[in-house]
Amino acid sequence: MTVASPLRYPDAASAKVMTKRGWWLVVLNVLLPGSAQVVAGNRRLGRLGIVATLTLWALVVLAGVVYLLWPMVIYTIFTQTLSLWIVQLAMFAYVVLWVVLTLDTLRLVRLVKTAPNARAWIAAFSVVLLVGIAGTAGYGAFVAGSARGALGDIFSSGPSVPPVNGRYNIMLLGGDAGPDRQGMRPDSMSVVSVDATTGQAVTIGLPRNLDPVPFPASSPLHKLYPDGYGFQDHCDVDVCQLNSIYTEVSLYKPGLYPNATKHNSDPGIESMRDALEGALGITIQYYVLIDMQGFADLVDALGGVDITVTQRLPIGGDENLNGVVGWIQPGKQHMTGYTAQWYARSRHGTSDYDRMARQRQLQDAILKQINPVNVVTKFQDIAKAGKQVMKTDIPQSMLGYFVDLGLKTRKLPVQQVELVPPAIDPQNPDYAQIHKMVTSALAPKPSTPAP
Repeated sequence: MTVASPLRYPDAASAKVMTKRGWWLVVLNVLLPGSAQVVAGNRRLGRLGIVATLTLWALVVLAGVVYLLWPMVIYTIFTQTLSLWIVQLAMFAYVVLWVVLTLDTLRLVRLVKTAPNARAWIAAFSVVLLVGIAGTAGYGAFVAGSARGALGDIFSSGPSVPPVNGRYNIMLLGGDAGPDRQGMRPDSMSVVSVDATTGQAVTIGLPRNLDPVPFPASSPLHKLYPDGYGFQDHCDVDVCQLNSIYTEVSLYKPGLYPNATKHNSDPGIESMRDALEGALGITIQYYVLIDMQGFADLVDALGGVDITVTQRLPIGGDENLNGVVGWIQPGKQHMTGYTAQWYARSRHGTSDYDRMARQRQLQDAILKQINPVNVVTKFQDIAKAGKQVMKTDIPQSMLGYFVDLGLKTRKLPVQQVELVPPAIDPQNPDYAQIHKMVTSALAPKPSTPAP
């Protein structure tokens, strides 16, 4: 007789022996799936289960070590379509294997031979673990598939580009396409400039009524507006100002940017990129377009945001308060997506510059809500909202790098540069002064973590 003999060749006539054996088998199945089959059943199936389990554990330990030493490698793996597909397939395969091993273990237990008062407990224990472990792994596979779909929908497949002067400059456009408006127009414009090494970030906000707006010599709009867009009221729409460039090019001059769609952009976005490059005197590598309706869905997916309100603001309605359905009161408020949307959009009793400040405040609040626990527990809603809220030409191949850089950014204070009065007169902008302000803000600084 071997040590395994009592488990493989038990005294089936003894309910006490069979009960003890049953508990041993189900516990072995939990501690090391496949071991129950090795000692009491199909050894080939058991060895397959043990190898699969040990491989899974080894990969988890390896991932943990790599994360501690080279976190960007892990970020890159879990933000790429192919690797997520492999993770999804592997987890699904393990779910199937675990179900097979658990059901086979229950067969080996032979419940009818165990003590009557133990049968239900052994069966319930096995079923609860089956549902818990298989459900968790199945959910993981589902999340991996959802992430693969969301990342593929949002991010481009284009090549990565190097930093310019040690920085990545990303244009942020807030598209106001709420339910009470037709079409989309950029209602807020800013550039986030991030040091490619330290993660130190500078946010540069531009007023939408900036006029005139210069273009770089390489821009096709420079030939049409050599003195700047809106100079002496020269433009092809009703109002000549920064955010009307998007509308004009989208409606009347899309042919100026024939390759925009191929690069996961559109002519209106590319015209805004040229405009902001000309206004700020910097190169902008990527853009992110945020739709206000999708923004509301994202806030809801994150569970709302906490904002300190300084001024009573209307919800709904126009500038004359026609159609107002409620008010946002001063003080600390936990806002839903709908309320946050109106907090960002409200115009009554405030200026465009006030709205710019509120939008930056919301951006900061959302960043604070994006943490590992929130993302894991609400991933499906966040992924769904992400498809609606954002369009970008950031390549998927760079996501791992930007996630790592973004974690550095969160530990450092973000400098704000607002090109608004009294520093800048939007109706008579001094671009030499603007370029000087931007250059000074982007100059390398010590990366001292925030207290």
